[in-house]
Amino acid sequence: MSHQFLHLDVNEESMVEMKAHGEDAFPNECCGFFYGEEKDDVRWVTLAKRIKNVKEGDRRRRFEISGKDYLGAERFATQEGLTLLGIYHSHPLHPAIPSKHDLEVAMPWFSYIIVSVEPSGVNHVRSWQLNELREFEEEIIK
Repeated sequence: MSHQFLHLDVNEESMVEMKAHGEDAFPNECCGFFYGEEKDDVRWVTLAKRIKNVKEGDRRRRFEISGKDYLGAERFATQEGLTLLGIYHSHPLHPAIPSKHDLEVAMPWFSYIIVSVEPSGVNHVRSWQLNELREFEEEIIK
């Protein structure tokens, strides 16, 4: 049984960066990693880092992260003394609810922050984590 962290405390700098990335990439999906630490059943997000959406073809509905970027993220976390807590990505013109594709590629343990972006800017941000049944459960963002 994996331990569920159903609370994320995201610092302002990280939230601003994730929202800005979503707006910059619009109408395509953006993606990136976020880092921090875990304590007292809370994931404390202290850093968000953009990465390139390497998806071939239509990036308005999909994102893909290269294996090299995953390795780089793990290495970065180790070097900085941080924990790689999860992945963020945007849903242009769609709510911040995981898609069927998001579910298929999700890994247990990671948190998934989704930024919903409209032409006018960020609409809302929500976070999700897989439970033992491989279903997404919403995490509360503070």
